[in-house]
Amino acid sequence: MQLQDHLPVDHRLGQVYRYSAGAIGLFLIVFGILGFTDNVGFFSTNGDHVLGMTSNGTLSLLSVLFGALLIYGAVRGGNFASTLNISVGVLFILSGFVNLGLLDGDHNFLAFHMRNVIFSFLVGLALMTFGMYGRVTTHLPYDNPYWRSRHPEAARVNPLPPRALPH
Repeated sequence: MQLQDHLPVDHRLGQVYRYSAGAIGLFLIVFGILGFTDNVGFFSTNGDHVLGMTSNGTLSLLSVLFGALLIYGAVRGGNFASTLNISVGVLFILSGFVNLGLLDGDHNFLAFHMRNVIFSFLVGLALMTFGMYGRVTTHLPYDNPYWRSRHPEAARVNPLPPRALPH
């Protein structure tokens, strides 16, 4: 299975990619802004509590940057938003593993605690799931635009029924 850039962009799955990137991006921006308002040190390893998690200046900045990137993906939409969701989701999963190893050490420069690690895993899984939704599977229905672009000969034999026009 491959993610291909030439796949159709004008389908209703694009809304899943857009809304998921926009919602998670908006949450990250709010989290980052609230982290900045507490005036915690930029590299403080203790951090301050924001929305049930800990944050410092570095984590707040990264949250705003990744939130803005996801908002950009939501605005751009289509396959770009899907691929961006998958890529950022992988980064969140990797961040969760790295910061899990740094929890009790002196190198915890993002002030992560266990709630942050769990949040990183959950957001990563959500972004990856929404990015792959309808795009990566072994059993796509024949009317899925990704299936149709991967099987053009079968799509010509089985054309889609015309959509009912509104009255």
